[in-house]
Amino acid sequence: MMENKLKLKKCLICILLISICLLSLFLIINIYEYKVYTKNFNSKIELIVAKVEEKYPAISENEIMEILNSKDVSVSFFEKYGIDTSGDSIILENYDSHYKFLLLNIIFLFLSIVLVVLIFLRYNKVKDKEISDITKYIEEINKKNYALHIDEISEDELSILKNEIYKTTVMLKENADNSINDKKQLKRSLEDISHQLKTPLTSILVMLDDLIDDENMDSYTREEFIRAIRREVVNINFLVQAILKLSKFDSNTVIFTKNKIFLKDIIEKSIKNVSTLCDLKNIEIEVKGNEKAELDCDYRWQVEALTNIIKNCVDHSKQNGKIIINYEQNNVYSSVMVRDFGDGISEEDLPHIFERFYKGKNATPDSIGIGLALSKSIVEEDNGSISVDSDRNGTSFVIKYFSV
Repeated sequence: MMENKLKLKKCLICILLISICLLSLFLIINIYEYKVYTKNFNSKIELIVAKVEEKYPAISENEIMEILNSKDVSVSFFEKYGIDTSGDSIILENYDSHYKFLLLNIIFLFLSIVLVVLIFLRYNKVKDKEISDITKYIEEINKKNYALHIDEISEDELSILKNEIYKTTVMLKENADNSINDKKQLKRSLEDISHQLKTPLTSILVMLDDLIDDENMDSYTREEFIRAIRREVVNINFLVQAILKLSKFDSNTVIFTKNKIFLKDIIEKSIKNVSTLCDLKNIEIEVKGNEKAELDCDYRWQVEALTNIIKNCVDHSKQNGKIIINYEQNNVYSSVMVRDFGDGISEEDLPHIFERFYKGKNATPDSIGIGLALSKSIVEEDNGSISVDSDRNGTSFVIKYFSV
């Protein structure tokens, strides 16, 4: 852009210099013309004065100068010779000079017009080339060729247009890339969903076939099969609901209703949601924090996010274990820390723990690897971040909600 500004500056300076040269030449011609006329008149006047002094020696020089400088108008002496002093030159020599200068001025005017026309044609040629380039750019964009570079950017209208086309090209390329990435992501998601649904559906079909084919199956086995089918249906229902929630975030259709909520209320509701699981494993949840800590968020979605995290900690806690939840607030952010004392997450699994459908080595059999991914999407939507740290003594999740 700087290079084109310098070119434009040089072009303007060049035009200015040419204009100054033409004007100077025009002034020189006019000054020279005036001097030639003056010289001719003065030379003839000197001859007349010399004759007058020769014929009339009594006349003084002052009288001659008074006559020459007099502003009195009288009947012209030359009218009787057919010479109009108001339009004709008394000195014939000036006629030749007049026609010479007239021809010179015509030539000068012609050359000036030619120069202006050449500059105009040159300007139009450059503009036509720029318009042709813009047309080619648009044709390439219509062919979905977004690999375009517009380097000649200056301050004129066409360059601004080219700049805007370049921005549009970049936007279209990004949209095209995002569309491709979205299709790839959709393909991977469908593959993952298909894989997640395949196992429980196969299990359900097998058990249903057994129930249908074996009419003499004992009531205890039949009841176990029905319970297993129900469990698989519940898992499928949870998977479908979680996928629908994630799809809303992927399509940016989630609308958060933000209100001032006490962190304590979100934590208590989340704990209540996993209370049954805690009772089954006899897990104690200890909560500590500032009860006045508030958060500007969507209550329902944040409960969903925290519930998934606490559930993950419950799933990985040992029987009769303990989970600690600490929460606090400062001028920069509000935070919630959830820690379990299970076997922890392996180092190779840790970087992928928030990826959807990812199941680590220590994942429970019922895990589908979607809860933590959903929690991350929810937290980030409410201007927050989530991190995890793990060792052999357990795992800690830290959620931070930053003040706007």
